[in-house]
Amino acid sequence: MFPGLCLFLLGLLPGTSSVLEPTAQEESEFKLWLLQNNKKYNLQEYYHRLPIFVENKRKIFRHNAGNSSFQMGLNQFSDLSFMEFKKQYLWHEPQNCSATKGNFFAALGASPDFVDWRKKGKYVTPVKNQGPCGSCWTFSTTGCLESAVAIATGQLLPLSEQQLVDCAQAFNNHGCNGGLPSQAFEYIKYNKGIMSETIYPYIAQNGTCQFQPDKVVADVKEVVNITIYDEISMEQAVATRNPISFAFEVTEDFLNYRSGVYTNPKCHSTPDKVNHAVLAVGYAQENGKPYWIVKNSWGMEWGMDGYFHIERGKNMCGLAACASFPIPEV
Repeated sequence: MFPGLCLFLLGLLPGTSSVLEPTAQEESEFKLWLLQNNKKYNLQEYYHRLPIFVENKRKIFRHNAGNSSFQMGLNQFSDLSFMEFKKQYLWHEPQNCSATKGNFFAALGASPDFVDWRKKGKYVTPVKNQGPCGSCWTFSTTGCLESAVAIATGQLLPLSEQQLVDCAQAFNNHGCNGGLPSQAFEYIKYNKGIMSETIYPYIAQNGTCQFQPDKVVADVKEVVNITIYDEISMEQAVATRNPISFAFEVTEDFLNYRSGVYTNPKCHSTPDKVNHAVLAVGYAQENGKPYWIVKNSWGMEWGMDGYFHIERGKNMCGLAACASFPIPEV
């Protein structure tokens, strides 16, 4: 069992003292950031958010001034503490990582040096936004099945994350409190299908199951789990089959990722710490450093148009602990 997949700063009122004292320039930057992100706060909330924003901004500056393989930048989360972010966006419920028992058998021979399913054709749906709900596992699931179906049939259809949030609890998933793609694939297989996002739209909160069997647009024939820590098989699966779902541990510096190859020597590599699920759509190298090309579910404003690169071959942040993909029913 491990912590599942997908406040501590006091608000300041005018005139109060703080260890973190924003400069006039920093406050001007905060006001501009509020306009750019269409956020409006009352006076109390404004003076609560301002020092958090300034602390995040200073961390970004210090990081970018150093020698790192990735760069940070301000984004839509820049006025949140990491504690607040975890509560709103990451998994809370304990999960069993069913992907630890692999049934993927890699083919003989080396994989190609570069794979990107976005460049192969219309096989990857646009980046979506999970909002303040720990439902990343549903977006990893739908993204993976969307691509698998498109590769098999030539038809790319956006699938319903909300169906998984509302209906997949019997498979040890917990809606906005977390779940696992491998368990969601099992639900779709047992349920005999999933509806489209158009018919069953996403609302970023737990709801009552509204599944309609006659509106199914995709189904799962078999669930394939990749053996724990086997990144070579992950590469072969992406190269020879389709994009794959995986989970990893999000830590504080990842929230501010902007570009480059993310790496973190302080994050954990075991399945008991992973807390976010995403979709590997390919892999490549940059300045000799191998990386995964990954689709996130935090909107296109975050990272590189919603994507990020993370170091490959070192089980970075536990990314090789829970990898899986479906074989679609076609």
